[in-house]
Amino acid sequence: MSTFSGLGTALSSLIAQRQALEVSGQNVANANTVGYTRQRAALSSLPAATVPSMFATTNGVGQGTSVTGFERLGDVFLDARLRNETSGAARLAAVAGEYKTLEGVVGEPSKTGFSKDLTAFWSAWSDVANNAGSSTDASGAVLLERAKAVTDRIATLYQDTGTQWQQALTTTTSLVTQVNTTAANIADLNTRIRSISNSGGSANELMDQRDLLVTQLSGLVGASSRTNDDGTVDVMVAGNALVSGGSASELAVSAGSPASFQAAVDGGAVSIVWKSSGHPAGLDGGRVAGLLTALAPPAGGGLLTTAAGSLNAIATSIAGQVNAIHSTGYTVAGYATNTPAGDFFSLTAGQPAALGLKVAVASTADIAIAGAGKGAHDGSVGRQIAAIAAATGSPDAQWSSFVVDLGVKSASATSRATVAEAARSTAAAAQLAQTSVDTDEESVNMLAFQRAYEGAARVLTTIDEMLDTLINRTGVVGR
Repeated sequence: MSTFSGLGTALSSLIAQRQALEVSGQNVANANTVGYTRQRAALSSLPAATVPSMFATTNGVGQGTSVTGFERLGDVFLDARLRNETSGAARLAAVAGEYKTLEGVVGEPSKTGFSKDLTAFWSAWSDVANNAGSSTDASGAVLLERAKAVTDRIATLYQDTGTQWQQALTTTTSLVTQVNTTAANIADLNTRIRSISNSGGSANELMDQRDLLVTQLSGLVGASSRTNDDGTVDVMVAGNALVSGGSASELAVSAGSPASFQAAVDGGAVSIVWKSSGHPAGLDGGRVAGLLTALAPPAGGGLLTTAAGSLNAIATSIAGQVNAIHSTGYTVAGYATNTPAGDFFSLTAGQPAALGLKVAVASTADIAIAGAGKGAHDGSVGRQIAAIAAATGSPDAQWSSFVVDLGVKSASATSRATVAEAARSTAAAAQLAQTSVDTDEESVNMLAFQRAYEGAARVLTTIDEMLDTLINRTGVVGR
């Protein structure tokens, strides 16, 4: 290595160590930045010169070092694992959340739940039957109020379930809009990254932003990604491209989706489609997929529409079982004219049974408690109706079965969501361990780069002194 080439070698080291030091400084500055991936300056030695010149020859030693690029110390396999776990965990968490909300609507077991209203209703029939020989106005008034409480409560349960369904639909629509916005942002980042990479620059920070958005899409619609040779990524949803290079497609809630809860109960299915073609997106992961499970019709296992079906069945059972006995009984006036009473409950045509269940009896005088041929003040019919509470297939048994089934499914959904979240947390921790900044490590790196920089500066100074002697002092000795 000649003296002049030694200057170039020392200078290359100064430049390379300074750049490496700046990268460590960038890492430390972003130690708490969400989504930031730590970087390293890739140093490469320069080969020896092959064409000697008059003033600079080579003896085979290299010409120093250079920074060939800035590496992101991430792991594509850890990224893919995190996105896969995020997709599943988000879907299960959405389902578990809907079950929890529905449990809150049902409100069982509690001292003020629907089961207490049913118990009070049957008990009121016993009181009316026990007072058959005396004035029944007071006990009859209580019975009518408790019957109204039953109809009001089951209607409220149905309406609250419908409100939860409507909120889930609104949330789904908002999330689809968020997906489209995020996809457009990823496409824009792809364009900028490709432009910077083609010009020889470093777009690592933009790649960090893009990867963070892709992970967010995984939590929304179960997205995955694949990297292209030009530095862009394609984002896939259920095997189809949501983002391809610099262009993004859009999702939409199908125009044929039911707009009301009752339409879903009647069999309408909410679906997510590709906006351009109208073809189903086929989501199998993410929060949106979990909400679609809650919004599904009864045939699709929708938890909210299935609950509505159970409420309708219970309302129909209450009306049917009470009316079947009440219509065979007699009021005091009816006994005198040998005219059996009518129905105690009515179901409004064109309405769900839970909403259409009404008390058909207008006054206490219309309550039938006497059996045929047993006297006007007999209470046998009232006792038969009160006995429905303990009968097989009673509304109480149906309600209990519904509550138990809901509790079991909710607990199962919560358990699955907890396990999935634990797996997601493990994947996130593994990715974070790979990509996050260790300030202690960076401090050691900065110290090493600083020492190397100082050493290169010392080499440069030494060669400068040698050249000074060579140029200014050669031939002066001995004068």
